[in-house]
Amino acid sequence: MSIEQDIKQEKFESEFHKAGVNILFTSSWLYNINAIRLKVHDITPEQYNVLRILRGSHPKALMLAEITCRMIDKSSNATRLVEKLRQKGFVKRDICENNRRQVDISITPKGLEILAKIDKDPDSLMMALKKLSKADSQELNRILDKIRA
Repeated sequence: MSIEQDIKQEKFESEFHKAGVNILFTSSWLYNINAIRLKVHDITPEQYNVLRILRGSHPKALMLAEITCRMIDKSSNATRLVEKLRQKGFVKRDICENNRRQVDISITPKGLEILAKIDKDPDSLMMALKKLSKADSQELNRILDKIRA
């Protein structure tokens, strides 16, 4: 379906404006697909992002600032996300012995377990993107990188 049909708008100021709206709309659409997939595991896409970051650094713990700079949504409240994940037993926080102001955050076995379970689920996000060829995906990545450059 075209962006015009999806948002019921026939005209745009320009192709640049249409592209911007299309990127924002598609981002929200993909986010919602991911959120539905993760809801059955009682985690949000932002929490999932933190868990994946910590799994990527495992067994090395990370400071909150390191997690924040790696997050997809930089405006997310990483402190709140980590606390929610700690309450669920997916992460742990340890105060650094050398610097009492530093808190090291690491993923727990339970956190690794939930990610392994999610990894086994059919990934509806990837299924949506599989409509693209490898060449299409490479071109899309090149264009998106160019926009952010």
